[in-house]
Amino acid sequence: MAASTEPIPELLADRLAVGRDASLWRDTLGNVLRQRSAVIGLAILAVLVLTAIFADVIATHDPELGLLNAEPGVERRDAPCIHVLGCPTSKPQHLLGTDGNFRDVFSRLVHGARISLQVGFLTVGFAILIGAVIGATAGYVGGFLDNVLMRLMDVLLAFPSLLLAIAILAALGPGLLNAQLAIGIVAIPIYARVMRAAVLSVRDLDYVTASRALGESSVGLLVRRVVPNSLTPMIVQGTLGIGVALLDVAALSFLGLAAEPKIPEWGAMIGSERNQLFSAPHLILAPGFAITLVVLGFNLLGDGLRDALDPRLN
Repeated sequence: MAASTEPIPELLADRLAVGRDASLWRDTLGNVLRQRSAVIGLAILAVLVLTAIFADVIATHDPELGLLNAEPGVERRDAPCIHVLGCPTSKPQHLLGTDGNFRDVFSRLVHGARISLQVGFLTVGFAILIGAVIGATAGYVGGFLDNVLMRLMDVLLAFPSLLLAIAILAALGPGLLNAQLAIGIVAIPIYARVMRAAVLSVRDLDYVTASRALGESSVGLLVRRVVPNSLTPMIVQGTLGIGVALLDVAALSFLGLAAEPKIPEWGAMIGSERNQLFSAPHLILAPGFAITLVVLGFNLLGDGLRDALDPRLN
């Protein structure tokens, strides 16, 4: 028998390809993991998720409890004290010091990771859900309905997002939940326009036309054919939008319109100690660095997803 002249590596690759069915999820994951920015973003967000899950274990104190009468020797706005690094053992240990209400800053920072995840995913999830329905309906139906819905979205986009969120909070009342709702409403036009553009590019493709010729209903075409193939830009935009939502809610908390002072939210922590930048900078820098790191993680992941999922770039 004559020996095969095909190179061994190519022969093995062909056999593996025949022996294993192609998987869209596996290929997509491989494309994402090949993007360095996505890997770095995932690593940052993995630390955030683990911190949120094990916050009760990681935190050294109750994040909402003032330690004035509970811990002898505690001082207001005390500097960080770590015994291993030479801080006197006579002083109570606080890894990032204490705030103006005698609360442990490190514990509040750790528990703030939970609130950040809640704010990011609930706010953007609400905006994506409503925006996807509006954008898909406008793009698929077209005509008069498209014009009406998109002009409404243009009206919302005409206002500065933070000012519109403040106006909505003035009507709903201050609070973290209302702040998330306000930021979600402000972000709806962005996702509606992204979904509409994706639907317009998909609705006239050959497989949609073939399904229509086979008698599938308009609702079936939209739900089964058009929308599932229009979600990629929504996923990328949603990942980038989480970072924007975190910054907006932090800004509202800084203004005293979102989280209550006792809630360990990073923006509220900065707002309550904003006058202590030079006397106690750790109270500003610690939550500010946390916000920056989380927003950077989501932005890196969004850039990596865009590069991995966009066929024009891949």
